[in-house]
Amino acid sequence: MAIEVIKPGLATSVQDAGRPGYYHLGIPLSGALDQQALVLANLLVGNDEGAAAMETTLLGPELRFDAPAIVAVTGAEARVKLNAQEAPRNASFAVQAGDVLAFDFMKLGARMCIAVAGGIDVPVVLGSRSTYGLGAFGGFNGRKLLAGDRLPVGTPSPRARAGRAAPAELLPVLAKEVALRVLPGIYFHRLQKESVHSFFADTWSVGSEADRIGYRYKNGTPLKFLERKPPFGAGADPSNIVDAGYPYGSIQVPGGREPIILHRDAVSGGGYAMVGTVISADMDLIAQMQPNHKARFVEVDMAQALEARAERRQRIARLREALAALPD
Repeated sequence: MAIEVIKPGLATSVQDAGRPGYYHLGIPLSGALDQQALVLANLLVGNDEGAAAMETTLLGPELRFDAPAIVAVTGAEARVKLNAQEAPRNASFAVQAGDVLAFDFMKLGARMCIAVAGGIDVPVVLGSRSTYGLGAFGGFNGRKLLAGDRLPVGTPSPRARAGRAAPAELLPVLAKEVALRVLPGIYFHRLQKESVHSFFADTWSVGSEADRIGYRYKNGTPLKFLERKPPFGAGADPSNIVDAGYPYGSIQVPGGREPIILHRDAVSGGGYAMVGTVISADMDLIAQMQPNHKARFVEVDMAQALEARAERRQRIARLREALAALPD
């Protein structure tokens, strides 16, 4: 079967669990920005947790199905419409041949995951079906979806069925203001003392430039770096360094003005100082931030970061167990 894209929405692409293992070659993780939403959507329709689905930003697509299918929509809060009638979020439901699925603007959160039983069956590139837009490969023809595209769908699992719903108490809470836990980075010591304080004390706003490559934050106090003699190969600005590798989730502050958190399509290295890294447990929160949403940075140490990662894994395990316990 195939799904016809009638309208693509603002930015819809095929994403799965990602493409790890190639960062040292300059090829980023890619994959769904909200990984928990991807896992939940796939579990609801009986797919493997990392199967390829559609990720859409702020405004969802309009889709026509040419055969019966089982679908689930997770992530941001928006009205889901099947043939102009409301359909459930965070639950699996059936569509028939000729049915049209559409969405209103997202009221809360910034990204939805649309999973179909069998998964989106685009070619595997370097171990993943995820779209990497900068590299123009993976996903559907290496790009965002366009009107007229037809997405192939794989064979559904015997586990696929309609009416499977996620327990409300296990769903993530969407908010317009979040706390992002940060592990100070190897250049954090280069900040002046007052900037260390303001970085964590200020409330920052998401800029309109936020995308899969990075999230820019504004309206905080500009950061000041300690003066130093520029090393050979670095720029004159104190925020510049000799080129180095960037970790996933790293925070740069070019010119000291606006922090940028690198996300799943970011480049793997460059010449800006990394003042910290958002812990892995909080990266899904960033994916659901709309422009002008607020964030506070909270300093943590490695032990706290590892504890948060373990807690996130436990939440997903509870969700997995709860859905597995539902009757077929």
